[in-house]
This record gives sequence, C-alpha cells and structure tokens, in this order.
Amino acid sequence: MTEVAFQPIGRRIEARPGDTLLETAQDAGVALSAVCGGVGVCGDCRVRVLQGAVSALNAVEEEMLSEADLASGLRLACQTEIVGEALIVVDVPPDSLSAAQRSQVEGEEIPLAVAPAIQTYDLAADPPSVDDLRGDWERVTGLPAGEWRVSAPVMAELPGTLRGHGWRTRMVALGRDVVRFLPPEATPLGFAVDVGTTGLAAYLVDLLTGATVGIAGATNPQIAYGEDVMARLTLCVRDPDGLSKLQKAIIGGLNDLLREVCAQAGVSPRRVVDVVTVGNTAMHHLLLGLPVEQLGSAPYVPAVSSAIVTPARALGLDVAAGACVYLPPNVAGFVGGDHVAMLLATETAEQPGVTLSLDIGTNTEVTLNAHGKLWSCSTASGPAFEGAHIRDGMRAADGAIERLTWKDGALVWLTINQAKPVGLCGSGILDAVHALRAAGLVTETGRMLAGHPNVHGEGHNMWYEIVPARQTGHGREVVISRSDVNEVQLAKGAIRAGIKLLVERAGLPESAINRVIVAGAFGNYIDLAGAVAIGMFPPLPLERFHQVGNAAGIGAKRLLINAHERERAAALVGRLHYIELTNHPHFTDRFSQAVMLSPDPWEE
Repeated sequence: MTEVAFQPIGRRIEARPGDTLLETAQDAGVALSAVCGGVGVCGDCRVRVLQGAVSALNAVEEEMLSEADLASGLRLACQTEIVGEALIVVDVPPDSLSAAQRSQVEGEEIPLAVAPAIQTYDLAADPPSVDDLRGDWERVTGLPAGEWRVSAPVMAELPGTLRGHGWRTRMVALGRDVVRFLPPEATPLGFAVDVGTTGLAAYLVDLLTGATVGIAGATNPQIAYGEDVMARLTLCVRDPDGLSKLQKAIIGGLNDLLREVCAQAGVSPRRVVDVVTVGNTAMHHLLLGLPVEQLGSAPYVPAVSSAIVTPARALGLDVAAGACVYLPPNVAGFVGGDHVAMLLATETAEQPGVTLSLDIGTNTEVTLNAHGKLWSCSTASGPAFEGAHIRDGMRAADGAIERLTWKDGALVWLTINQAKPVGLCGSGILDAVHALRAAGLVTETGRMLAGHPNVHGEGHNMWYEIVPARQTGHGREVVISRSDVNEVQLAKGAIRAGIKLLVERAGLPESAINRVIVAGAFGNYIDLAGAVAIGMFPPLPLERFHQVGNAAGIGAKRLLINAHERERAAALVGRLHYIELTNHPHFTDRFSQAVMLSPDPWEE
C-alpha cells in the first residue's frame, strides 16, 4: 500500500499501485472536480505531484493540458496512476476543487481612529506652454519638488495622470517618499494579511475612512511543502532551492488574495499603497526570503527582531510601484508579529487584573498579563487541530464533522454545510475526545475501552466508528482511533503546560485568571466546555472565556489604519518576557501531567 497526502486539504489515505489519483482522492473524500467522471475529456482534475512515484505523462494529458500547464507541473488526476509504495504528496489547486475549504477571516474589532502611515496631497500642475517647458513634476504647484524622493516607476505615472484628469492628481507619500500618483478623487487602499502556517486571511482597507472594502481567506500554499513550521525549515536546510520555493509560493498566494479582494471592490491592485503582513517568525522569514536555518535549532534566534519596512514590488507583490510592506517586530524564534498583532487587537496589555490570551493554531502562542507584567511562550500544539496526523482528519471543508455530542448511547454529529461526512476537522476531533471521555469509553490516560458496539479492534489499535460507511460521502466509515486521542492529548497537553508555567512564573494559581481570550481560526470553533473538561484550558467559569476570531488579522488591519499602532507594537514587544519552553527545567514534568484528560491534572 502507498500513502497519498492531498495538500492543502490535509487528507491522507492508503492506496494501491495502479489506482489513479482521482480514484484515491474520491476514496479520501477530496472533492476533486471531474465533470466527465474521470475519462479524461473535461480536464478539470488538475493536480501537481510534489513527491513520490507516479505514471509518466500520457497522450490524453498532452492533448488536454497546455504547454504552460505542463511546464508548471500540472497533471490530470484521472490519468495519473500510483507507482511503487513510497509516500506521494499531491498539491490540489483551489480551482480543481468542487468544494471550497472554509477559512476564518472574521474577528472582533475595537474602534480605532484613522491615522494611516501614508499621507495624501491633492495637487494641481500648470499646463505646459512654449514659455514653460519645465518637467511635469516641476510644474506641480505648491510642492517643493526637491524635498521629495520619487522613484522612476512612480514618476512614470505622473504625466498620464495629470493629462487624463485636468492637470490634477492625488499624491500618496510615506514620509518623504512618493508612493503613487492617483487620479484626483481616488481612494488610497491598504492590504493587510495574516500569514498563518495553515491559512491566509486578507483585508482590503480604505485608508481614508478605515472601512474594510474586501475580505478573503485561503490556504497557505506553502502547506504543499510541509504541514508545519519545522517541515518547511527542514526543506530549506536540505534543498538549496527550498527557501526560494517557499517564498515564491507565499507571494503567489498573497497576489491571488490581492486580486480577489480588489475584484470585490472593483479596483486595480495598483491602488494599494500600503501593505501589512503578520505571521509567526518562520512565516515572516519565509515571506522576506531571510535565512531560517538558525530558527530550527537552539537557541532559535530570528534573523531580525525589530519591525521591517521593505519595498513591496521587490518581493513580487503586484501593488503600487512605491508601496512598502510593514512587518511588526518578532518576539522570539517561535513568537512572531502575528501574536503581537493579536495582542494589539485584543488590548491584552491594557486589561486590568490577570488576562490570559491564546492564539491557537498549528503553533499556539500564549501571553499572560498579570497586573501589567507580561510573559509569553509558544507551544508546539502540532497539526492535530488542523486535522493532520488524525486517521480521518481533514481541514474545515464541506463534509467535515465539526460538532459531536453523546446522545442515546452514541456519538451524534454535524458536518459543515450539512454535507455527507467524509472526515473530522479540529473542532470535531476535540468534541469526539470530550464526548467519549464523558461517556466512559476513553480513560483519563487516553486508553480506549471495549464494551460498546461501535468500538472495534484491540489494544493500541482500537477505534470508535462515528459514521458507518453507508452514510458517508466516500463509502468508508469515519472513525476516531486511540492514536487520534493520543494526538489530541499531545496537542492540548502542550498548551496547558505552557499556561501553567506562565502563571507559575507570575507567582499565581490558575484560578487567579480573570479572563481568557481565545483567538485564531480554530479557537473560534472550540466548544469551551469540552476543552475545559479534557484539560486543555484551566477549570475556570465559562463566563471568563471570550472567543474573538482572527485577532491577528484584525491586528494587521489596525497597523494599516493607524500608524500609532506600529509604535504600540514596538513598545509591547519591549515589555514581553519570553519563556522558551524547550529548555525550561519544569516543562517535561508539567507536560507529562497535562496530557491527562482531566480538567485539573496537576500533581503538586
């Protein structure tokens, strides 16, 4: 048998040599578009094989795919057969899917005054004449030309803009650098992106009003090269072109989102005059093309910690010629600007008493504000909450079971968009563990017990059948296994151990926490009662918890809307005391206790 991994969907399945990738995708519940039913006449099921042995290109593919398609590595899944038994990794482009993956872009927003980093100047120019042959730039009235820096690509816009709009223009500048010459009434726009390890969330913002005029989400295309940060860092070490590949992938993903949000607003991407991106330290470095080898080994030092402003076009972003990208400061090797943005958006540092803020994802960043003193850490919560390393795990798309509860002696479920079930996404996985624990079918240590008609196997190979094959969308049962439960224990144990060590550093008990802010795409869908019951969060009253959605993305917007937020970001990083858990003397002990499926696992 051969394991086939479909990215960025996050579905893995075993298949036999000779099976086509389309057949394998269908068995896995991956909704590849195949209007012709797989006979090779529609050309919809286009994929790229990133790793592993498959059959050679055939005559059908050569006829259906253009030279550009072939050059980019596209294949038809219905014509591509599995060869051998090594792992095969398949990249599925978004337009090859018939069911879109759900992305989380919404988040709570605190009102903020509009004071962007860019400035606008409404200008007029004297028309040229035989008596005035100065250049267009020199004839702009009321503006000392020598005080400004204008690049050639930006200057190239001025003659056409003046002549097309009655010798008037709206100049956009960042400090003394001219960014763009716009038509006189045109609105300057900003582009903010939360660059997550798994997902991207993008926002198009009116920089005069602060209003959001476009919003879109997508999967981070880098996931085709590795599901987590360490896999991508390893690629960069092993492959001389690894960093270039990953940078190209993320820039392509950002440009795709840029076009999407600008299409929503009916404007050209060249209208964008300022860009903010936030991400963990690894995503920050991969976007900028900075070396990442030092992030993969102790003491996990970033190439740069302070904020960066860099030309957007030089990175390959299709925005205004003079636009720059602002990236907020990094805290440490595993706590980046996305967590800083989340703290800004939630005003964690300004909260009274004791506030715990978590941004839950492939990595989970945690900050504790204890009466004005700030401590932070990062926990390797792993990709289990994204559906990876789970037998029937998947990301949040149609057919993913996202809610489960125990009723009438069995698990009952709800899928995204009420589609036939094909797997479990993160919130469903967490619900399943909680429900089976509450029903007594899973012990505190994570062992699965026999005695229920839906429990099969024995020992470490036991599993619970959630949905029988006759009711699923792919004709195979959907299950949760003992090893899946153990993956959840590792993920939630890392988070809880990090929380415990922060409150201990502050000299407080967990009960002293006044409020818990839960952010992140996954965090927004967690059933809080279930998470508390299995010990992911401290056993606090539920009214102390507040789910805020994608706070990192909202923080990125704040950094666009108000330049003072950039000063706040720098000041905030200066106040944070980072605790590195990998070499903390008590982490192993706390983690070994935190993996227990108990709301209060501590042995003092």
